[in-house]
Amino acid sequence: MSGAAGCQGGGERGPRWRRPWRLLALGLLSASSVLAAAPGAGAMSKEEKRRLGSQVLEMFDHAYSNYMEHAYPADELMPLTCRGRVRGQEPSRGDVDDALGKFSLTLIDTLDTLVVLNKTKEFEEAVKKVIKDVNLDNDIVVSVFETNIRVLGGLLGGHSVAIMLKEKGEHMQWYNGELLHMAKELGYKLLPAFNTTSGLPYPRVNLKFGVRHPEARTGTETDTCTACAGTLILEFAALSRFTGTSIFEEYARKALDFIWEKRQRSSNLVGVTINIHTGDWVRKDSGVGAGIDSYYEYLLKAYVLLGDDSFLERFNTHYDAIMRYISQPPLLLDVHIHKPMLNARTWMDSLLAFFPGLQVLKGDIRPAIETHEMLYQVIKKHNFLPEAFTTDFRVHWAQHPLRPEFAESTYFLYKATGDPYYLEVGKTLIENLNKYARVPCGFAAMKDVRTGSHEDRMDSFFLAEMFKYLYLLFADKEDMIFDIEDYIFTTEAHLLPLWLSTTNQTISKKNTTTEYTELDDSNFDWTCPNTQILFPNDPMFAQSIREPLKNVVDKSCPRGISRAEESLGSGPKPPLRARDFMASNPEHLEILKKMGVSLIHLKDGRVQLVQHAVQAASSLDAEDGLRFMQEMIELSSQQQKEQQLPPRAVQIVSHPFFGRVVLTAGPAQFGMDLSKHKSGTRGFVVTIKPYNGCSEITNPEAVKEKIALMQRGQCMFAEKARNIQKAGAIGGIVIDDNEGSSSDTAPLFQMAGDGKNTDDITIPMLFLFNKEGNIILDAIREYEAVEVLLSDKAKDRATIFKDLEMENMDQKLSENDSHKQNSEEASSASQDVVAVSEEPEGESSDVTDPDSLSPAHAESDSVSISDQDSYTPGTDEASTPEPACMQGDNQPQEQKMETESNSKVNWDNKVQPMESILADWNEDIEAFEMMEKDEL
Repeated sequence: MSGAAGCQGGGERGPRWRRPWRLLALGLLSASSVLAAAPGAGAMSKEEKRRLGSQVLEMFDHAYSNYMEHAYPADELMPLTCRGRVRGQEPSRGDVDDALGKFSLTLIDTLDTLVVLNKTKEFEEAVKKVIKDVNLDNDIVVSVFETNIRVLGGLLGGHSVAIMLKEKGEHMQWYNGELLHMAKELGYKLLPAFNTTSGLPYPRVNLKFGVRHPEARTGTETDTCTACAGTLILEFAALSRFTGTSIFEEYARKALDFIWEKRQRSSNLVGVTINIHTGDWVRKDSGVGAGIDSYYEYLLKAYVLLGDDSFLERFNTHYDAIMRYISQPPLLLDVHIHKPMLNARTWMDSLLAFFPGLQVLKGDIRPAIETHEMLYQVIKKHNFLPEAFTTDFRVHWAQHPLRPEFAESTYFLYKATGDPYYLEVGKTLIENLNKYARVPCGFAAMKDVRTGSHEDRMDSFFLAEMFKYLYLLFADKEDMIFDIEDYIFTTEAHLLPLWLSTTNQTISKKNTTTEYTELDDSNFDWTCPNTQILFPNDPMFAQSIREPLKNVVDKSCPRGISRAEESLGSGPKPPLRARDFMASNPEHLEILKKMGVSLIHLKDGRVQLVQHAVQAASSLDAEDGLRFMQEMIELSSQQQKEQQLPPRAVQIVSHPFFGRVVLTAGPAQFGMDLSKHKSGTRGFVVTIKPYNGCSEITNPEAVKEKIALMQRGQCMFAEKARNIQKAGAIGGIVIDDNEGSSSDTAPLFQMAGDGKNTDDITIPMLFLFNKEGNIILDAIREYEAVEVLLSDKAKDRATIFKDLEMENMDQKLSENDSHKQNSEEASSASQDVVAVSEEPEGESSDVTDPDSLSPAHAESDSVSISDQDSYTPGTDEASTPEPACMQGDNQPQEQKMETESNSKVNWDNKVQPMESILADWNEDIEAFEMMEKDEL
């Protein structure tokens, strides 16, 4: 996210633009000079500012030159291995790689930064390289959001400063709008994503084939984040204003209009994720961080750039709701859009660090100072801002990919207050980057801020934003070759000229806001304020707000080690987090014991957690135990909401089953997504050696081109999958090692990954409980060659019969049936879709309610929590109806298929011979033909 240099668009192009409307122009610079010169304010000397500015330039040169030397034309630099990151040549990182499109991302993203840093010669060379080398017609699926803000924004920002330099007459005299032509080409390539009834774009698009084309490999998504759909208006409107082609601005406005209409009317909040077809909110939590952040930013900045009052009215309506519900100074906590007084989670993500900068643009300085100071205290404790941290300022997600949002807010707060304190904050950021992130080939992201370990990535936004804001923080007006106040910053800190507000106005301004809500005049307080009123004549103004927050982190998160881990004799350690807990780890069990948490092993294989505060080693340990239990609840509900996968099917298709046996299987969070491969995976099953699959497979000849059977336990699911995939298996089935477990009585099990990147696993993996798994094992013992179909749902028998040879069909039906009867039976079977797991005894099994699905947190055990004694649920709404069980405390609802079979055989009799099973089927063949069509 980035701030803006102005508060109201309008006026004429260039220097003749109406300066009195600026929020961060002359008024703030005057306030800055007054405060900076105040006695006792600790002003930084000009020499020190100049030294730090020069240091920023040197750091940029280090990063940029290494990218150009070791990575270009690749999208990004891998600074640890000194090479470029090319999509498809490196292991996939999932959604993160959607920003990469083989279009020299980092160079395009850095274009206008070169000009801000007065590197006009390098800029001219870079523009020539982009024009000559970059291809936008690649057969690759990219994120619409990332491509818009980084590539389209980068091209437009480069064009903006290119024409500015050309007008000055010293540089870029050869330039003829080539970057704008490329931007327009890219804009047209993004337009197919908007082919939805709602106007909200698909989250991804193929640069060459669009969305609906057979070769596009995208277009099946149904959800997108609010920020993804609502962060388009600046770039698309600028493209329309630059080119005179209105369609881009029209599409972006339609998306914003739709989100506004779908806001929760009672709270005026929006959710994180929305269905692009129906407009239903998929994730109903709301905050100012990841998933929503730049939607709010672009509402205010669309007003600044385009001068459309409706955008300002919408922003102020949302802002009032944010300050009413989400803002809990100095914290910004997510809430539920339908119950905004209820917190949705107990941690914050680092992307909300942009919000103080946006509040400066809004003119609400006090909360901006408070939140920024809280974030700075977290940085001073960990050197960087963790990707997420709890309300008591402990690390929740330890990564830090060198995000620029905090530096951005620091710059705007300095512009607003003139307080030299923010120069010292910027100095700290520079020192930490050089001390902890700098490596020989650039700057490396932090894999864990607690340990200082690195990750082999340097995202393009680091060059596009971080150095831009740090340089501007220390630069004086005479250091700049152009007036930065004539531009607005996009969320990627790209520069768009404010004179666009009066250029090619092809969109009629219809105020739709007041049709839905009555706006209080107070909503407009402090928007484009008089700076003489906003900033009192008190040089200690900002300091007086910061002072109470000076020790907020240390007070909430003591550095002492009087915790359970101290008693283990291993020195100070962070408290055990729910996401790190493994029931098979003895050290974890000992820590739980010290926290007063005990484990109860249930018959169905789950582990129940119960806390008794009186049994904790100390009051601090009891507090950690309570926090651990609350985290476990939050983790469970979050995973159930965000990572739910529907049940899958294992269908036995070989003789004598012919697809009539369908076993309900648990899915995996890795490997082939069977819902996207309608034909499924079909093959003969084989038991692997070793049976647990935790080491190299010793019978690879037997496993090759087969579906591997293995037992649960002793290692992570992903490790088993990798071992069988290496042996040549085309799929895998994990059978529960808990004797007697069954999908009839236990919630469906979902296999989780191992905490690492699992994109290398490409085969499908399914989980069967013990009783269902024994059906396949018994079939192997009886018939040896058993073929199964792994799919998202059961296939009708006609489809299965179609794939088999007619002579095999004769052998697989009962000897009492004639060949003619067999043909008729196969014909009638074409009208029948098997919908349930049909046990050999003729009993229809239950279809597990998808809501009971839950991911495994550790491979060997799943975890449930008992609401007993001192345990009290937190404010998480999701934890209220389901206070504790990660796999569901109650049995799932059952959906039984009615049949005419009255044969009910006890499942405990597992030794029923196959001849008896066939006899049961022959007796009930007519019943099967009369079954209603259904799905698994």
